[in-house]
Amino acid sequence: MQELTFEQAYEQLERITRELEAGDLPLDAALALFEQGSRLAEQCDRLLHAAELRVRQIVPDGSGGFEAAGFDDWQEEPN
Repeated sequence: MQELTFEQAYEQLERITRELEAGDLPLDAALALFEQGSRLAEQCDRLLHAAELRVRQIVPDGSGGFEAAGFDDWQEEPN
């Protein structure tokens, strides 16, 4: 699952959500889909977090442009 792109994982998560919302699955099948959906949601979250870290490293350069900040210069904001 970790080799999925964000778009692929999100598409699978949407499909699972539609199947679960239909409500016509046996309990075992619904639980298996729920577990798979949870893993996909975690994967999407990891990929979004990684993208956010990359974006946060781009900072104004002082002359109207932008530059990539050194990773050592950047600190994650507390939640």
